[in-house]
Amino acid sequence: MERVGFTLTTAADGTATVTSNRPVNGRVQQIRYVPDGVTPLDTLADLTITGEDSGVPIATLQNIGLAAVGWAPRLPTHDLAGAASLYAAGGTAVTDYIAIANERIKVVVAQGGNVKTGQLSIWVG
Repeated sequence: MERVGFTLTTAADGTATVTSNRPVNGRVQQIRYVPDGVTPLDTLADLTITGEDSGVPIATLQNIGLAAVGWAPRLPTHDLAGAASLYAAGGTAVTDYIAIANERIKVVVAQGGNVKTGQLSIWVG
């Protein structure tokens, strides 16, 4: 397993786009955000995390707040007709790991505030 690190620094308009420095392979296991101690991203900051080439969705994190927080993203599975697979009729969705194959991870920040900073780590393996 490897940890892919990102420094998220927004422009004056509160946006940023950052990609991993090299392609990664494997399952996305965990994501952790740690705000900067002086100029953290705004409370309403949103992060959209995808595979750079494929666009495969990894996570959409809204209003991440001012505290360190972690997520274990999973992707809903579907049947052959494209309907979400459920544990039982009307139950919760069946999920599986998100796979990345030889591509960089892209993180887009929106509503992050004027020149604010945070650290994001994504574990892949």
